[in-house]
Formats: sequence, structure tokens, C-alpha cells
Amino acid sequence: MAHETSSSPLVMGYEVVIGFETHAQLSTQSKIFSRASTAFGAEPNTQACAVDLALPGTLPVMNKGAVERAIAFGLAIGAHIAPISIFARKNYFYPDLPKGYQISQFEIPVVQGGSIEFFMPEVKGVAEKKSVRLVRAHLEEDAGKSLHEDFVGQTGIDLNRAGTPLLEIVTEPDMRSSTEAVAYARELHKIVTWIGICDGNMQEGSFRCDANVSVRKPGDPLGTRREIKNLNSFKFMQQAIDYEVRWQIEEIEDGRSIQQATVLFNPDSGETRAMRTKEDAADYRYFPDPDLPPLCIAPEWVQEIRAQMAELPRVMAERFVRDYGLPEYDATTLTQSKAMAAYFESTAQACTQPKLASNWIMGELSRRLNAGDIGIAAAPVQPPQLATLIARIADNTLSNNAARQVFDAVWAGEGTDIDALIEAKGLRQMNDTGALEAIVDTVLAANAKNVEEFRAGKDKAFNALVGQIMKASKGKANPQQVNDLLRSKLS
Repeated sequence: MAHETSSSPLVMGYEVVIGFETHAQLSTQSKIFSRASTAFGAEPNTQACAVDLALPGTLPVMNKGAVERAIAFGLAIGAHIAPISIFARKNYFYPDLPKGYQISQFEIPVVQGGSIEFFMPEVKGVAEKKSVRLVRAHLEEDAGKSLHEDFVGQTGIDLNRAGTPLLEIVTEPDMRSSTEAVAYARELHKIVTWIGICDGNMQEGSFRCDANVSVRKPGDPLGTRREIKNLNSFKFMQQAIDYEVRWQIEEIEDGRSIQQATVLFNPDSGETRAMRTKEDAADYRYFPDPDLPPLCIAPEWVQEIRAQMAELPRVMAERFVRDYGLPEYDATTLTQSKAMAAYFESTAQACTQPKLASNWIMGELSRRLNAGDIGIAAAPVQPPQLATLIARIADNTLSNNAARQVFDAVWAGEGTDIDALIEAKGLRQMNDTGALEAIVDTVLAANAKNVEEFRAGKDKAFNALVGQIMKASKGKANPQQVNDLLRSKLS
């Protein structure tokens, strides 16, 4: 079940306001303005060429593949693709920034507007649908990396990452809780990996999120924000935002004002700490890069990329609703990855029970995958086995409980032939009405007290009788038949 709502949860009487800036490393083999490799894990400073090092006389040359990936993202989120966009120099000093400025986009980004829709985690069977507006997504180059761990009293600089192509994706401050922020980040991660523009590896820094967090009393103007930098896991993202919210509220309640700042999250202590005072755009002295002409994107180029794109997750989810009759929440959940979507379609088509297939994949299968920390492609129960299992539930060969036992057996490696496992374990459901009626009569005769209690209006007595019947049939009786026959006898 899903529905939309505009209510905002309050924390200690304050409204939380969150915006995101996400750096998605684009999946090109070379850098955004040079031919140097973007491969991860090379020895420090072995993948930084003369352009990346900003040696005198070098000039940047735009990587066409980076532009194509930005266009694909814009199409995926329903944004406007700017026919002409401008590159700018963002001026600041940092040891791992070779040029003393970063080539980015400021006034006219390549992707403008758009939105991302997603479902919040279910609460009491209800999943709230949300939408976050995007301000922009612009192309820019990454900086190098400062290494502190292996140098006693010194800092090393690795410029391998300098010039790596990034798409910075900026939202409006539309999110109102850490849970909502994580749900947004997961959906964004799904989109960029689904369309193949980013590998989404958070541990390697391919997908880095910065959360701008502020608090205010309901109805007040926006509060002063603090930016939590480089959140590289969804778990830390939620912890960092929750801590920052509590810290800001306590500061305000104690009479202190919030200062705009950039902060880092320490996973070991679970705390955020200020790194530097947060700069505004004016502090970066943006101006158009004289070495790069305007980026022109013809409508024909956009259409060419659109034609090459695979079916988008939201489009596939709409198809699952239309063709398989699934609820919107199910369809959205099943399109969290291409692998899961393909697993569902294979199962549903083989068993012709799409809703049952959805329930099993979202329930038992997902629980096992999460517990074992394995991908769906490596699941011991593959679509042919699950489809046969579901078909045996649908034709009343198996009860749900017996089906779980067969599922467990396949998962444990006891075999892949569903029908053979059913027979070997004696799990075939009793569908003989005469035999079942005899069991019901015996149970009723032996439990006169429960019969009297049920007729006196005590519903628990009915459940007790059902339990006795299931026990007498060794769990093989069809539960629905038991209920129907028992109510008929008692009435």
C-alpha cells in the first residue's frame, strides 16, 4: 500500500531541512579534459599527465563520453538539457588542486531541473511516496587526494584522481528527515548505476554525497546550514544527519547560533566536527574558462542518446503495474536493480502468478539475500525453482508453510527439483475433502469445550480448533479448506 503525504516529522519541535550535493564519477576510461586513465587503485601519481598537472602550455580538451553520460542522466530524470552550457573556473587553494582552480560549471549547467521520485520504507504496511526536485547537474573535474595515514607528520599528495570526470547533482532543500535523505540517495544511486553512467562504488569514492543540514521552527525562514562532506555509505549518511540535527537543536536551545560550516563525520565516534568555514559562491571568484569554448548540444545528439538508452526503472515499474497488475510499491521495489527486475520477470512469466512472485522475491528471497550479503545473481534459488514452487502453491499442492520448507531445502543445497523435494519430504498438501472432514469431526468430538467457547463468541477457540486440525493432519491440510469446513460444521 502506498500514498503521498505532505506532513513533515518534527524533532524536538524543530523541522529538519536537508538538501544534497552528490558527486557521481562518470564511467569514462579517460579523464574529462585529458587522455589519462581513470582506473582505480594505481600507484600514486602514475595516472596524472601534463594536462592534469597543469604544466605550462597545456590545454584542456573536452571528453565527449562525459557529456553523453550527463545527457543520459538528464533524460532519466526528466530534466532540461541546455543546448549551450559554459565551463567556469572555480578558484580556491588546496594542496591537491594542481591548477589552483577547478574547472566546473556555474551559471549555465548542462542539466537543469528534473526530479526524483521514490518510496519511503514501509511503516505499518504503508509506504509514503516522495519527490525531490533537482536544481541542476553539472560537469566538473575532480581534485587529487591528500594522504595522511602513511606519512608521519607529513601529508602526501596523489594526483591520480585529478581531472576525473564528475557529475555534481544538486537538489532543492526538499528532504525532511534522515530516512527520507537516505531513500533519496538510494534512488539516485539506482538511477546512475542503472543507466551505466557511474559504477556507484561508494567505498572507492565513485558516489560521494554531501548533505546540507539545517533546522528551524515550523513556518520560520530556512536556518543556517552545515554541509556534511563525503558520506560514503548509506548507514553513515543516516548516522551523520541524525547527529548533526541533534547537535544543531541543542546549540539553538542553549542560546548559541549556528555558523555556516563544512563538517566531517567520524564513524568511530558517531559525531560530526567542523573542518572549515563554509564558503559562498562569491568566495570562489567564478569566471568563464578562457581555454574552453561553450559546450553545444544539438537536439539530434540528445535524440541519439535517448534512442540508445535501456528501459528506465520508472518506465519498467509502470510496465510492471500495467502488464502484471502489481501495486506501484511492488513495481518500484522490484526495479531497484536490473538483476532483480529480470529475476522477477523470469519468475512471473514461468509461474503466471506475478503477485505471488513479487511477494516471495520482496519477502523470503530478499531476506535471505540480505542475511547472507549476496547478490540476487548468486541466489541458490533461481527463477525456474521459485516459479515451480509458486505454481505448486497456486495449484494447492503446497501450503505456504510447506513451501517455505522446500525453499529452505533448495537454499541449503539439498536439490533443485521442487517436485522431488515435495515427495521426499512428504509435504504434499491434503486436498481430499473426505479425509479432511473425518479429521475435523474427530477434533470437534475431542474438543467439546472449544466448541462451546466458540459458540459463546470467543474467536480464540476457533483458532485453537484450527491448530488441532493442522496438528492432526501433520501440517498437510489445506488451511483455507480447514477454515471453510470448520465454520460450516460449527454453524
